[in-house]
Amino acid sequence: MAIADPDCLFCKIAAGEISATIVAEGERTIAFMDINPATRGHTLVIPRAHARDVHDIDPEDLRAIVTAAQDVAAKQLHRLGADGVNLLNSNGPAAWQTVFHFHLHVIPRYDGDPLKLPWVPAPGDLDDITAAGAELAD
Repeated sequence: MAIADPDCLFCKIAAGEISATIVAEGERTIAFMDINPATRGHTLVIPRAHARDVHDIDPEDLRAIVTAAQDVAAKQLHRLGADGVNLLNSNGPAAWQTVFHFHLHVIPRYDGDPLKLPWVPAPGDLDDITAAGAELAD
């Protein structure tokens, strides 16, 4: 496993140094609620090992992330009542990447929701984020 980047926000979450609403964990991955959600239940899936983007990530970590995202997406459909799911990954500033630790957005979609991609990240209601995280957590 790669050494964590001491300045990386997501490495700190993976190490338990910064709190997050974690909904699932695996040997190679961690899934947690986005605090700037596009919709209710918006979750991020990251590798535990630091990788800047899709060009830097270990292929086994990428496979584990996709599998974890599939599990989260199923929970969003069944537990949150989502009508669909977007999987989104951004690589580089021109593609809207703002945290330079590979992450996959798992965004539940609801019939009639107003989301247009890309969304403009803004702080969400922490109580609702925590409640949705509790519904998604194992």
